[in-house]
Amino acid sequence: MSLSKPSLSLYPPSLIALQTLMKKHNCIDLISCKSGLLQATRQKEILIRIIATFFLVAFVSVPNGVIAGTVDNYGDNIGTVNFPVSCSESSQRLMERGVALLHHMTYAGARRIFEVTREADPNCALAYWGVAMTYVHPLWLDPPNEEELQLGLDLITLAKKRGHKTEREHAYIAALEAYYENAQERDQRARIARFEQAWSRAYHEFPDDSEAAAFYALAHMATATIKDKSYRKQKEAGAIMEKILVQIPDHPGAHHYIIHAYDYPGLADRALKVARNYGKVAPEVPHALHMPSHIFTRLGLWKESIDWNIRSASAALKNKVDGAITMHYLHALDYLAYAYLQQMQDEKAKEVAETVLSLSGPFYDLNAEATAYALAAIPARYTLERQKWDEAAKLKTRKPASFQWGNRFAAFEATTHFARALGAARSGNTNASQRALKELEALHDIVAQKNVYWADQIRIQQLSAKAWLAFEKGKQAEALRLMQQAARLEASTEKHPVTPGEVLPARELLGDMLLELKRPKEALAEYETGLKRSPNRFNSLYGAGRAAELAGDKKKAASYYQKLLKLTALANTKHPRLQNALRFLDSGIAQ
Repeated sequence: MSLSKPSLSLYPPSLIALQTLMKKHNCIDLISCKSGLLQATRQKEILIRIIATFFLVAFVSVPNGVIAGTVDNYGDNIGTVNFPVSCSESSQRLMERGVALLHHMTYAGARRIFEVTREADPNCALAYWGVAMTYVHPLWLDPPNEEELQLGLDLITLAKKRGHKTEREHAYIAALEAYYENAQERDQRARIARFEQAWSRAYHEFPDDSEAAAFYALAHMATATIKDKSYRKQKEAGAIMEKILVQIPDHPGAHHYIIHAYDYPGLADRALKVARNYGKVAPEVPHALHMPSHIFTRLGLWKESIDWNIRSASAALKNKVDGAITMHYLHALDYLAYAYLQQMQDEKAKEVAETVLSLSGPFYDLNAEATAYALAAIPARYTLERQKWDEAAKLKTRKPASFQWGNRFAAFEATTHFARALGAARSGNTNASQRALKELEALHDIVAQKNVYWADQIRIQQLSAKAWLAFEKGKQAEALRLMQQAARLEASTEKHPVTPGEVLPARELLGDMLLELKRPKEALAEYETGLKRSPNRFNSLYGAGRAAELAGDKKKAASYYQKLLKLTALANTKHPRLQNALRFLDSGIAQ
């Protein structure tokens, strides 16, 4: 893609767009389509120039957000940013909208805005910077590919050459250049480290600049390690965001990043007020409607998580890209299914699972890793959380078939094989469990070559499934040792933001095994430890109540069972565990 002049496309050419043009011009391949495509391209260039000029003229005299419904459908209200640029007066508001969408991690929408701006105002240097910023996703799973890395560097080169720039604008360009410079020679971790260092310089050089502070806070927490249980960098990033909120109460980055900063055990309550306010800041942005549920999930506030993810999924369907389903839709559905299952709203969870498996695509490639995770996790959750082991053992792999599965998504495909291995082991089909474990081992080897974190997650799954396979074979000591090893490894990691939680926590499975071994006091301790990390999980609450009951602690058993029944007031199933809790409470044993 030549960058000798601003690109006129709002997105890189997609397969969907090419197929649409081929159909329109009644041709079977790109060669026979050549004349039609060239004519369509010229028409598109003229149209985009007209649109861009219209927006810039319109923006001089109308409120920010006027382009909602034309270039995007994210609404008039998306928050307030402070982002002065050395561009035309009419470009200013477009740039503000683009930066706000960057903070919402609505990268495709932001790219549209920056592309329109640089087309209509070619000397607006930070418009080129903005396009390049949309390829850098510090907290996501999708580092830029080689083509995107080169494109980003080319855009930075143009940003340095175009227009008059202030010292602040030079600092912004330099911060992003640190990421792209010699990028092919470094892995993503090294690139993000350079990105963080460069934003630190910009932040300290311009301490009153709210956007530099926000981008620095984002990069700073992205360099945190999962081994640091003090969460030092996350707390530092959160403190920066709190200061911004004092100055700009509806700042999109401050809301978004503070949720990420405190999305950890023991910190989540710090972000609860912000989480409940975020949807007011950007009531039509899918990711802004979803993000509060990270905190609701951490605190076990399932009703709020359900409400917000329903809104998020609905907004995401209204904001497809080139007609394709985005990760925002699937990400919201995963958190939604998880919340439904904790309230035993099994029929609602089933609807989500069936919806996912029935999707025919197409799927937008931006952060397709998050899409793959949700597609694999939701059906697995639906079977495992309900302890339907036979169903889990029979899960189909690489579904839906409309998604392009492959080694790129091996870490997430592993979830299905874990469910099959554990389900088969716990339903007595040892041969099927062993076969699924072999598949899991092969996927682990693929992932271990590139990503230690996800290799560890698969290792936890392997240990858990092997533990229950050993248990089924009567090897109780080995089973317990393996399950304890899985729980320890899980405790040493953190859940990734892509997931509301493990499809079944190892700590919870350890409690289950100890109950089977008739060691209720030890089981109770494991369930209670798990509930500190993941509050109000149905299986852990029931397990704790049952363990306390068997250990003779009737008061504690009653307390857990009462929490369970309150949690499942909307349950649409007569699950045996609920019936057992009711029998205990109705018997008056705890009195």
